[in-house]
Amino acid sequence: MNLKKLSVLSCALIIGIVSACSKKELAGNPANSLNNNQPKLKTAASAVGDVVGKITVGYQGWFAAIGDGSPINLWWHWCNPNNQAPNANNIGVKSWPDVREYTSTYQTGFANLNNGSPAKLFSSFNDQTVNVQFQWMQQNNIDCAALQRFNPTGGEGPVRDAITAKVKTAAEATGRKFYIMYDVGGWTNMQSEIKTDWTNKMSAYTSSSAYAKQNGKPVVCIWGFGFNDNDHPFSAAVCLDVINWFKSQGCYVIGGVPAYWRDPNATEVRPNFLPTFNALNMISPWMIGKIGTITEANNFYNNTQVGDQAYCNTNGIDYQPCVLPGDLQLRQRVHGDLMWTQFYNLIHGGAQGLYISMFDEYNEGNQIAKTTENSSFVPAGSNFLSLDEDGTVCSADYYLRLTGDGGRMLKGQIALTAVRPTAPVAGGSNPTTPPIGQTITLKGSNNDYVSSENGTQAMNCNRVTAGGWEQFTIVDAGGGKVALQSQGKYVSSENGTQAINCNRTSIGPWEQFDWVSNADGTVSFRGNNSKYISGENGTQAMTCNRTTIGGWESFRVNQ
Repeated sequence: MNLKKLSVLSCALIIGIVSACSKKELAGNPANSLNNNQPKLKTAASAVGDVVGKITVGYQGWFAAIGDGSPINLWWHWCNPNNQAPNANNIGVKSWPDVREYTSTYQTGFANLNNGSPAKLFSSFNDQTVNVQFQWMQQNNIDCAALQRFNPTGGEGPVRDAITAKVKTAAEATGRKFYIMYDVGGWTNMQSEIKTDWTNKMSAYTSSSAYAKQNGKPVVCIWGFGFNDNDHPFSAAVCLDVINWFKSQGCYVIGGVPAYWRDPNATEVRPNFLPTFNALNMISPWMIGKIGTITEANNFYNNTQVGDQAYCNTNGIDYQPCVLPGDLQLRQRVHGDLMWTQFYNLIHGGAQGLYISMFDEYNEGNQIAKTTENSSFVPAGSNFLSLDEDGTVCSADYYLRLTGDGGRMLKGQIALTAVRPTAPVAGGSNPTTPPIGQTITLKGSNNDYVSSENGTQAMNCNRVTAGGWEQFTIVDAGGGKVALQSQGKYVSSENGTQAINCNRTSIGPWEQFDWVSNADGTVSFRGNNSKYISGENGTQAMTCNRTTIGGWESFRVNQ
């Protein structure tokens, strides 16, 4: 599309203004929002497709556990050595995942969590694990997953093959896209073997409705060309041969390249690689370790990424920069402000797509997948930090929701704004005013959604995804009270004498509730009997018979 671009000077001026704002202003002062701005108009080499104009997450899918049925049968990527259960002396991850939505988890050698639950971890080899993680992408409008594929001729080849099949199934079921992202680090015979692997195995996946296409071509990414280290010894000629071979197979080729890929003096880049990079359809520079603060993000944008974008536009290459949530264990995240600064800068600058580094990288602490909300969910005596490490309460899904909002801004569905629009706890920090007339979903403390059960049986709080039965319209019931309506029927407290239902055609006393806002950003519902609705932790039908508010009586609102 032919779209007018702001000048680099104007862009730098705006970014300078944003940088001058205090952290508080960036995080939550609407007066400093640039809501009237639109994303910087872009000169795209390609039209919107499955990666251009979309949010892609890097998906490792590389965790396993002894006894999970996987070919590797080790605590793969959780610890080292991996032939024994993870414990304080061998752990290989920086962050502890929130595992409440996985049906199969595996006992570690850690002490129980601070809440008394056993310290268990998930395996990516379980179908349900992959399905749930892709449901999180679906729920948060994350478009595409770049499935990492390392040297498949080594010992991890069989498990990598199995994960690919699982990802295909999950992506098809959730309407997400995926593509193969080869990581060539340490792959001695890469030049020939990557072609064989694509021809004999991976190309078959391009027939899936879920396989990402750009410009009508199946997408392949190759990560690691041009890095100047012993793991990536490939010459520019070898890399160019591989790129051109994939293009000859009809593929759209993305390159995961060094952050300073244009700089001839950068020591991290092998000499004379720019002509090879120019052969790529899309360039995605790697950012881990380059920024850790908002100031560093702004400086890197002004000093490097503005030039990257201009170069790609001039040379007909699509640009897909990385967005990092930050290393949680290094306290880089500032409850989402670091990540949102990057979203703002790069979208304003005209990026054709964005790559989130990463979805499930608990090893480096830069994952957006669900992570412990507070210290009650980490092993007792451990040093793992949770999402509330800076004193701001954040729900386990916060960075998924933040990524979803970044995608909406990329697509122009919300105005360009330097102010992060995503509340750390869903529904806002203190939703005191009921959203009358709006349709919401409700999540219990078990991270499942409340379901109306279409009015045919007692309500439950056990759904992992939100469909029609899990959506409720907030109705003004008069006298400061609300009613919850789903599928044309109203929720009834049943006066606390039996499990609650959603089968009433009109609003009476039992269908009226007080909207009670809690200090942690959740809400509770008090019935006409002065008792509270309970999710019963999803293990049985919901009731309205509690005299006090605990976890089961607290719900997160998603509008």
